[in-house]
Amino acid sequence: MNTGDALDFWRVESIDRGRSLRLRAEMKLPGRAWLELTVDDSGDGGSRYRQRAVFFPSGLGGRLYWAAILPFHGVIFSGMVNRIVAAAEAVESE
Repeated sequence: MNTGDALDFWRVESIDRGRSLRLRAEMKLPGRAWLELTVDDSGDGGSRYRQRAVFFPSGLGGRLYWAAILPFHGVIFSGMVNRIVAAAEAVESE
């Protein structure tokens, strides 16, 4: 994967292998959206994984859209975190 590559409905905006990935949404939305995934040293010999959804709404429609989908993000993103961390731990234990 490289900067500029498409990934489903996302475009790779920046990548720092082993550290961070920033994806820009290309689906039709009432605003602009990014998904940021980062890994940092936790200071205790492990790693800390973080993900963040960023949305800049366009007008009232964008604000209503974000408010409507916000409760679902907790479910979607927690599942995503669990799968990514499990995959990373599996690679580490090989």
